[in-house]
Amino acid sequence: MQSPDHPKHYCGVFGIFGHPNAAELAYFGLYALQHRGQESAGIVACDGRQFREHKGMGLVPQIFEGDILHGLVGHMAVGHTRYSTTGSSHIRNAQPLTVDCARGQVAVAHNGNLTNAALLREELEAKGSIFQTTVDSEIILHLIAQPDGPRGESSLLNTVRRIEGAYSLVIMTEHELIGVRDPYGFRPLAIGKVGDAWVLASETCAFDLIHAKFVRDVEPGEVVIINKDGLKSVQAFPAHERRAFCIFEYVYFARPDSTIANRNVYRVRVEMGRQLARENPIEADLVIPVPDSGNSAALGYSLESGIPYEMAFVRNHYVGRSFLQPSQLIRDFAVRVKLNLIGELVKGKRVIIVDDSIVRGTTCKARVNSLKEAGATAVHVLVSCPPHMHPCVYGIDFPDRSKLMAANHTNEEIRKYLNADSLHYLTQDGMVKATNLPRASFCMACYDGDYPVPYDPRLEKNVMERRRASFETLGESVAKDTQQPRLL
Repeated sequence: MQSPDHPKHYCGVFGIFGHPNAAELAYFGLYALQHRGQESAGIVACDGRQFREHKGMGLVPQIFEGDILHGLVGHMAVGHTRYSTTGSSHIRNAQPLTVDCARGQVAVAHNGNLTNAALLREELEAKGSIFQTTVDSEIILHLIAQPDGPRGESSLLNTVRRIEGAYSLVIMTEHELIGVRDPYGFRPLAIGKVGDAWVLASETCAFDLIHAKFVRDVEPGEVVIINKDGLKSVQAFPAHERRAFCIFEYVYFARPDSTIANRNVYRVRVEMGRQLARENPIEADLVIPVPDSGNSAALGYSLESGIPYEMAFVRNHYVGRSFLQPSQLIRDFAVRVKLNLIGELVKGKRVIIVDDSIVRGTTCKARVNSLKEAGATAVHVLVSCPPHMHPCVYGIDFPDRSKLMAANHTNEEIRKYLNADSLHYLTQDGMVKATNLPRASFCMACYDGDYPVPYDPRLEKNVMERRRASFETLGESVAKDTQQPRLL
């Protein structure tokens, strides 16, 4: 069950080449990446001749039950676990996407969001392309399937140079496994080895589960091609000064046991908590996290401030996805069922509660009220990232600006709404400092409004309106045709 006050994850990708049990290792890789998407998952395996695939809605162990994995024969495989960013939550949108074209069979798993998807899809449809899904990832398949350029340019390189936005891709053909990262490096993609087999994954935690050794990250703008001859690297773009790794990976999305850009995520989050304490010293009796995402930052705050740390909120780890209709009763239940408070720990205490983010504020308000109902004499809310002021167009489910609390209310207004005694956010400089990387390394558009890849929502809207108008015109024509008298 996803908290309404936290952004949903996007996707996890995994690929392996040169292992006799490729599908089984892909299964475990996706299991480790389950936190990046809980709506659907899929694996496509290949033995050098034939693709075999299985996809489904739900969690990885629910989808690959029984002997399903034994039927996915092959020495290479690509897998995907998905949360819908572009495209609805439907089985036809589950990935990896596959196609059988003049180039042979191709499978694509995509993490990210294309900002020029509507324009590219309109162009492809005008040339006769027929789409089977509503996801932007299918555009990549259509572009790859096109012939090489007139000067012999690879269709793959042409494809990655045409698509814009955030993308980390794992692509499988009948003889190769390919990893691609966009020139800004929005999304993570790592290279590993298990024995002689090569592995690609969104996060290094997937390597740990299958005892793979981390080799290095795929560089921004790099294409890695893995086949029987080993790994070949191609830089698809000229030298690119700007980097734009999503800093929210360090704040929330990535698992704490993953390493990104040679930085352990857990250690970065602890340092964010320490920085939060340096910027916002508060007199209190306890520091408590909102589990699990606030655990590391709350520990950092406690270590830096000397205020005792307590796990006063207990998480129910057996809460599954809820398909019930969102009535008010269900919404209230959803806030309470995931975390339960140990009241005697906070009674009569001044409490600091640490969370990783506040998007809409509804869940945080419920946590503050439960603490005060249990007898806490003061509740101070601290957030281990800055206020979210802008929507994300690169694949994170941050809502439009009108639904972002910090974009529409002052800090004092939010504090009153939460019923908190004080409210403090980590500054942008403090967040970056905790990573020990330069600010120019990151995309921070949801905080500062600086979008590295230009995006014009009005253009997107115009394209969609043109498509809708063409469908309505087609519908009218069909209706008129059906009204004509028929000759017997």
